[in-house]
Amino acid sequence: MNYRSRQFKIVLPIGERLHATVTMATWPAMKASDADILIIPGYTNSGPDHWQTRWQSRLSTARRVEQEAWSKPVREDWVANVAKAVNEAEKPVVLVAHSLGVATAVQAIPEFTKPVAGAFFVAPPDVANSRIRPKHLMTFGPYPRDPLPFPSITIASRNDHFCAFDVAEDIAAAWGSLFLDAGESGHINAESGFGPWPEGSMTFAKFLQQL
Repeated sequence: MNYRSRQFKIVLPIGERLHATVTMATWPAMKASDADILIIPGYTNSGPDHWQTRWQSRLSTARRVEQEAWSKPVREDWVANVAKAVNEAEKPVVLVAHSLGVATAVQAIPEFTKPVAGAFFVAPPDVANSRIRPKHLMTFGPYPRDPLPFPSITIASRNDHFCAFDVAEDIAAAWGSLFLDAGESGHINAESGFGPWPEGSMTFAKFLQQL
């Protein structure tokens, strides 16, 4: 399937921010029903009030990548499960990853044998930071800094205790990812008030429309 270059623009508020415009390579336009949407949670999984769980229940083609040890993540096992889910997909894949799920998805890319149409990354943790807790999350780092082989969005918060904003911005730039500023939104999870997260849902819908 051929890529094509297109102006990719999303202007939606999260707080008073979430505005970026870039030109990137995209897959020919698709509908959500044309994709396998893989929900990739982070450390300890995403609970019933988390926006990932809500999206999974609402999107008919979405399914969660399950891990055996949510509270004791093992990089090799988590990466293998993401790669397996991608490689078993029957449609182009859209990744929806949060927190450690972002690190897992990016580390799994070399093992993908099926096409990935795009990725929606939220609150990537700084897995190279020795002060991150629990400390074994560092085993998922460092992040590869090669440009991603598919279109992506990375959304980060200015007060996320798992990653400094400038670190997230630097990682996204290395990946060639559209970087969106979520303002002071904590870890963008249910604990920081992002259960329904309508702005995120609207942004994801816009992203899908332009794949």
